[in-house]
Amino acid sequence: MNLDLARWQFAITSIYHFLFVPVTIGLAFLVALLQTSWYRNGDETYRRLARFFGALLLINVAIGVVTGLIQEFEFGMNWSAYSRLVGNVFGGPLAMEGLVAFFLESTFLGIWIFGWNRLSKKAHLATIWLVAAGTILSAAFIMAANSWMQHPVGYVINHQTGQPQLNNIWALFTNPVFVWSYIHVLLASLVTGAVIMLAVSAWHMRRKQQVEAFRRSAMISLAVLLPAVILALFVGSELGVVEATYQPMKIAAAEAQWNTCDSHCSFSAFQIGGGNNDHTPTQIIEIPSLLSILATNSPNGKVEGLTQLNAQYQKEYGPGNYIPNVFIQYWSMRVMAYLATLVFVFALWGGWLLYRKRMDQAKWFLRIAPWVVILPFFINTAGWMLAENGRQPWIVQGLMKTANGVSPSVSATDIWISLVIFVLIFLVLGVADTWLMLRYGRRELGHDPLAKLVSPGGDAGPSSTEHESSDEDESALVY
Repeated sequence: MNLDLARWQFAITSIYHFLFVPVTIGLAFLVALLQTSWYRNGDETYRRLARFFGALLLINVAIGVVTGLIQEFEFGMNWSAYSRLVGNVFGGPLAMEGLVAFFLESTFLGIWIFGWNRLSKKAHLATIWLVAAGTILSAAFIMAANSWMQHPVGYVINHQTGQPQLNNIWALFTNPVFVWSYIHVLLASLVTGAVIMLAVSAWHMRRKQQVEAFRRSAMISLAVLLPAVILALFVGSELGVVEATYQPMKIAAAEAQWNTCDSHCSFSAFQIGGGNNDHTPTQIIEIPSLLSILATNSPNGKVEGLTQLNAQYQKEYGPGNYIPNVFIQYWSMRVMAYLATLVFVFALWGGWLLYRKRMDQAKWFLRIAPWVVILPFFINTAGWMLAENGRQPWIVQGLMKTANGVSPSVSATDIWISLVIFVLIFLVLGVADTWLMLRYGRRELGHDPLAKLVSPGGDAGPSSTEHESSDEDESALVY
């Protein structure tokens, strides 16, 4: 009972937190691009766009930090046995994330907010790029820790304590699982941020609000989106090959492949059945040799089956069931892949419209774009579930089972209470985040309804037009 509740709590927290992480990474990079455009050509439109989308970035960061803190505390509350065993390894990258990446990101984000008209243009531009670097570093440390759970490297077992100890920190950052999964997360973040910027830009263009300005942000978002989604699809495919090497059970479950296939293994685009209680699925659409290519980069590649792998693990690790939830694996993989393909097609459509200079008149594209914004969140969630569910029943592959990592002193009642409280908090934060993102995403460039509240006497700032609009925008960013 405690194990299931603890898993539900951590899964909900992780999935919810990961809704914000890609947005932060992606928008920080895109805002930096907008401000760089202003720095290079002096066009005030890009400055206003940087402030505009910077406000959306700040809203997302504020909500995301709260959920991240809750996740950190859960390691000690619900998973103390796990933390005690692997703290000497897992704690290293987590500490670096907090002491290096988070402080870099938060410090320079504050300087960026209050540095308008106080720092030189070059120094102020550097602050937003340092914010973007901080988000990228943060993801690196977190993914290094997570990848170690998927494929433990760079450690030795202390024979006195029986605990793993880190003896090669560079091995964490050259771990093949880390290298490919980290690149995949960064690309997925760029896709997420670009889709959000494109959605907001299309919403304004459809309503004929400052069309010229938002056409520029649409161009930049598409310039990032199209190569990012192409590379994400490629890197995701290569990550599958890496996981087939180090976590073959994860790949077999993602295909519901119960028996080993020696060559030219087919990929089922859709099937009925094939879950943990049904080993004979009905494949509706079957693509010859594609599974071998995805798992081994060769049509002649061998893909091991769940049944054979489970027997192998029983001999190696002892009696037990080492097969993850096949239903979650199978459909998480397809939700991720199919929706990513839809985003790719949508990006091609947008690129073609830009090339033909017809985006302003493309009513259906402008109508659909704001709704496409939900796709990256489903893609990211499905990808996270694919990675984490596929590792089960291990919390650290080959070293510790999830059932052995839960806190022995925490009762089911304690977990129930905290789970209900967290879900309620997440609901409130989700509503607040959605409301704020919609509110500030729909406002006009330079318009700030809070300016009179922030500036005494309703004075928005210096008398010059440029500085007045700057201070108005800054008020929005402070909020």
